[in-house]
Amino acid sequence: MNRIALASIALASAFAGSAFAESPIYGNDPFTGVKTRADVQAELATYKQAGVNPWSTQYNPLKYFKSTTTREAVVSAYLMSRDEVRAQSGEDSGSAYLAQARTISVPSRTLAGTPVNAQ
Repeated sequence: MNRIALASIALASAFAGSAFAESPIYGNDPFTGVKTRADVQAELATYKQAGVNPWSTQYNPLKYFKSTTTREAVVSAYLMSRDEVRAQSGEDSGSAYLAQARTISVPSRTLAGTPVNAQ
């Protein structure tokens, strides 16, 4: 029993120590604003007059949105890209689709270590 008590005391003393509070690393720089109080008050008045609060829970950014694209154009674009989307979101994340894609690419003439002015 004495060994357990001695081990407990030794363990407790090993972890016991003083905690010292430190000053914050950031935030000690004095802040000097660029705008005057009148500028800030004018911005606030403009913001309140607009009546839109993007931080509100009732904020709806699509409330006044009106698309210029027709439904038929969106449906046809979806149907044209359906096979590619299925391949890209497949189990292999589209690697087989991209491996089979026969796109012509222009090889780069810049190699690692090539000097900037060399052609």
